Amino acid sequence: MNVILIAVIILGVVGLVSAVMLYAASKKFAVVEDERIGKVAEVLPQANCGGCGYPGCSGFAAACVKAADGGSLEGKLCPVGGQAVMEKVAGILGMAVEKAVPKVAVVRCNGTCANRPRVVEFDGVRSCRVQLLSGTGETACAFGCLGGGDCVSVCQFGAISINPETGIAEVDEKRCTACGACVKACPRKVIELRPKGPMSHRMVVLCVNRDKGAVANKVCKASCIGCGKCVKTCQFEAITLNNNLAYIDPAKCKLCRKCEEACPKGAIHAINFPPRKPKAEKPAVAAAPAQKAAPAVAEEKKEA
Repeated sequence: MNVILIAVIILGVVGLVSAVMLYAASKKFAVVEDERIGKVAEVLPQANCGGCGYPGCSGFAAACVKAADGGSLEGKLCPVGGQAVMEKVAGILGMAVEKAVPKVAVVRCNGTCANRPRVVEFDGVRSCRVQLLSGTGETACAFGCLGGGDCVSVCQFGAISINPETGIAEVDEKRCTACGACVKACPRKVIELRPKGPMSHRMVVLCVNRDKGAVANKVCKASCIGCGKCVKTCQFEAITLNNNLAYIDPAKCKLCRKCEEACPKGAIHAINFPPRKPKAEKPAVAAAPAQKAAPAVAEEKKEA
C-alpha cells in the first residue's frame, strides 16, 4: 500500500477520534448560561466602571439574575444608568425595583491655596499616590486633597477637574453618574458619594482633617477644629463628632443651615442653596422726647 495513503488514513482516524473526544467533552463540561443574563446586559450602559461593585456590566447582569432568583433586587444599582436602567432590568426579570436615591460625588476639602498655603513645591509625576508616597504633598495638611488628578484620570464621564486656582478637585454635577470610580481612586478618601438632596441642596462638612483643633487650624484656615458647636446647634441629631471631625448625616439633616452659621471656621457649606438675604438692620429706636418739667406749684398764699 502506498505510504502516502497510509499516512492519510492514520491522520483521518486520529482526527475522527479527536473530534469524538472533543464533542463528548463539550457536552460533559458545557456551561449553560441563563439567557436572561444576555438580555439584562443589553440594557446596561456597558460603561464597565465598577461602580456597581461587580467586574463589568456582564458581572452585574449575572448578579441581578441571581438576585432575582432569590426574590429581590435589593441592593442592586447601576449608578451610571440610574433608576431608568434598573426599571428595565426589573422588567426583564419580572421583579419590582425600589426607587434609588440619586447620588453625586462630593470633594470634602476646602483647602484652597488661600486657606492651606503650600510649604513645598512638588517636582515630579502629577499623581496623588506618588505625592502621598513622597510625603504629605505640597501642604502641611495630611488629610486634604492633593490635587494630583488621579480622580480625573479614572472618571470616564469628564465629571471631575482640578481647579488651577484652588488646586482642588471639583465635580460637575451634571456629568457625574455616581459610579464611585473617583472614590476608589482617591488615596486620602476625600471624595464621598452623597445623596443629591431635594433640589440638589446639601449640607456638607468640607473637611476630613482628624487632627486636634490647634494642629488642624495651623495647617488650614478652613479646617474643622472639632469644637462641637454644630453638634449642639443641630436640633435633629444629624451631626456627630468623631476623632475631632464633624460629620453630617444626610438622612437626618433637615437643611435648616443653622450649623453653617454656628461653625466658627466656615467648614460647613450649604451647596446649591440660594444666597442668604442680608439681615435687615433694625431701625434705631427714636429717643423719647424729654418731658417738660411740671410747672412749679404756686406757693400757698400766706395767711394774712
